[in-house]
Amino acid sequence: MLDDLAKPQLHDCLKRLREAVVAKTDGLSEYEVRRPMTTTGTNLLGLIKHMSTWEARYLGEVFGRPFPEALPPWDDEDADLAGMWATEHESRAEIIDGWRRVWEHGDATIDALPLDAPGHVPWWSHPEVTLFGVLVHEIAETSRHAGHADILREELDGAVGTNATKRPSEDDVAFWSGQRAKIERAARAAAGLSPAAGSHPPATSGP
Repeated sequence: MLDDLAKPQLHDCLKRLREAVVAKTDGLSEYEVRRPMTTTGTNLLGLIKHMSTWEARYLGEVFGRPFPEALPPWDDEDADLAGMWATEHESRAEIIDGWRRVWEHGDATIDALPLDAPGHVPWWSHPEVTLFGVLVHEIAETSRHAGHADILREELDGAVGTNATKRPSEDDVAFWSGQRAKIERAARAAAGLSPAAGSHPPATSGP
């Protein structure tokens, strides 16, 4: 009963999250999808490359169904760091298509096994797991990285929404600029700071 009710919903949730992350690369240049956007170098293609490797592990070798393509060792810190960005020799299509192949392999694992199927995660402190636990973990991790992708894309060109097709109009820019200024004023006031230059609300004409 649980498999009939819960597994399709969990699986559909994972599928939607994967597609939402990929959509965040649509319409961007090669530089923009690779550009480091944080102090630690977080970037869109790197997020996809990272999720691809770890999904291949969690929905592959954890259940004795290893992904057929080579993966870096899970306990190699240098390899893990290299998995967070794309070199100039790795194409966008190569990385995204690779993740889609991981999806197919993971989907086959989910379809083939019941939610209580046992697995083994050697890098966890409690390594004995079930497909249900790993599927919940994958949804949580993919959702977390989808949030990262949302912020990276908004910083790159202002596009928001699940498929990153909503671009800000001039009216949007004006509205959100005012909204940001309002939030900045509240934050400074709460901290006892003086208003930032230019953060005062516009003057209104009196009677």
